[in-house]
Amino acid sequence: MAWSTQRLADLAGTTVKAVRHYHRIGLLEEPARASNGYKQYQPAHLVRLLQIKRMSSLGVSLSQIGAMERADQKSDEAIRVLDAELADTIERLQRIRAELAVMLKHRAPLDTPPPFGPVADKLGERDHALVTVYSQVFNDDALDDLRQLISERDDHDDEFEALPEDADDATIDELAGHMAVAIRAHQDRFPWMKDPGSAAPRGKQFAEAVIAPAVADLYNPAQLKAIARAHTLSQKLRSTEGTDADDGQADS
Repeated sequence: MAWSTQRLADLAGTTVKAVRHYHRIGLLEEPARASNGYKQYQPAHLVRLLQIKRMSSLGVSLSQIGAMERADQKSDEAIRVLDAELADTIERLQRIRAELAVMLKHRAPLDTPPPFGPVADKLGERDHALVTVYSQVFNDDALDDLRQLISERDDHDDEFEALPEDADDATIDELAGHMAVAIRAHQDRFPWMKDPGSAAPRGKQFAEAVIAPAVADLYNPAQLKAIARAHTLSQKLRSTEGTDADDGQADS
C-alpha cells in the first residue's frame, strides 16, 4: 500500500507544503514513483514525518534535526543541548516579563531602556533620547547610578533644560558654576564619572563616538557651552582642592 503526498500529509497532520520542504532540505527521503509519475509514500515515510513533527514540537529547529543526524549525535546529548537552550529562553522571557512589570507600574513607554523604567516620568524628550544612547554605551552599574541621579533632579537641572539658545555669557557662566559643583559631587559619589570610558564595555573611543554626536544634536548652543564650561570648572575645582590639600600637609 502506498500513499500520495496529500494523503501522507493528512495522516501526519501536516501540510503538503511542509512535506515538500522537508524533501528540499534533506530531512525526508523522496519516495519511489509509480509508472504514472506519482509519488508512492510508504509507512517508513510516515514514521519519519511524525518523528520530525515530534522533535519540532519540543523546540528543535529543522537545521538542528539535520545536524544531529549528520553528526550521529546521541539522543541524551541532544536533549541536554535543547534543555540548556530552553533554560536560556525561559530566563530571557522571565527578564522581559520583569521589565514589562516595571513599565506597567511606572507607566513607562515601551522603548524605555530597562534601568530607567522607574524614572520614566522624570524624563523629558531629550533625556529619554539621551538615556537610550547611554544604555548602548555604559555597563549596568553605571546605568543604575545615572538612574539614581535622574531621580534626584534639582532646580539647576530644570534651569539647564530651560536655557534658551540665545542666552548671554553671564547667564551661561552662572549656570555652569552651579553645574560644576554638581559634577564634582557626582564624581565623588560615583568615581567612574571622572573617567566615563572606564564604565563603557566597548571602550572609551566607542563611548565618545556615540555620546558626543548625540549630545551635540540634542542640546542647543547655549546648553552645549554650559556643559563644556561646567566640566572645565569642575576640573579646576578638583585641581584647587588638590593644591589646598598639599598646602595643608606642608603647613603641618
